[in-house]
Amino acid sequence: MAVAGAAGERAPGTGALVGTVAVVSGGSRGIGRAIVERYAAEGATVVTSARNRSGLDEAVAAVEALGGRCLAVEADAGTPEGARRPVEVALAELGRVDVLVNNVGSTIGRGHDPFAAEGDGFELTLALNLTSVWWASTAALPAMREQGAGSIISIGSGAAIRSSAGAAYVAAKHGMVGLTKALATTAAPHGVRVNMISPGWTDTSLVDWDAIAARSGRTAAEAKAAAEAENAQRRVLDPTELTGMAVLLASADGAGITGQDIHVDGGYRL
Repeated sequence: MAVAGAAGERAPGTGALVGTVAVVSGGSRGIGRAIVERYAAEGATVVTSARNRSGLDEAVAAVEALGGRCLAVEADAGTPEGARRPVEVALAELGRVDVLVNNVGSTIGRGHDPFAAEGDGFELTLALNLTSVWWASTAALPAMREQGAGSIISIGSGAAIRSSAGAAYVAAKHGMVGLTKALATTAAPHGVRVNMISPGWTDTSLVDWDAIAARSGRTAAEAKAAAEAENAQRRVLDPTELTGMAVLLASADGAGITGQDIHVDGGYRL
């Protein structure tokens, strides 16, 4: 059985996450999809959510091809109900949540220009990228406390420590660092760990080189080359390259890691 996003093969029942239940938001594509497949290959039963039904169906099919099990929940993580829904499904259908990955994130709508702030894009972007972490995490934490164990992982960004994007997105990802530390401090006595993984340039469908090029007056090739030059390895990472850290933080091997923002980014803007 091939392991998605990892070298080598695993026999059934031998992965690092055998017997666990993992909830992954935004699992229909990109980094979330890579984590869904890797967790399934490592033996976890996965519950994943997204607004994209066809993408969810593809994720379920990919997991089943690995011999695993995946429950798909169509939900909008930018709302309290949608953020909590996959956790609620996991608890109702599977009886526990061992791992929660808060993966959703994007910039939404208008209102991001501080000199012409029109529209509700700032608030919507904060809700999707930051407040959704609170909604989903607080849905999972009571069950994790009762179990005496659990791992919450949020997907951050290079913008979590730099001003490398729009104001709302930067504010949300900076806020995620503080929220991660605060939740980790509160949850630690109950055996629950809370961490972040922050990527840099990563080859997902959200990275539109043509659109980036249009904004900067470059060709798509020039825009990608400029992005590659921003990290020490001079390349754009593949989403599967984040899955090893996602497994470490979810598994017993990461038992001593909490309250951390770990950058898996090829050396982004060192």
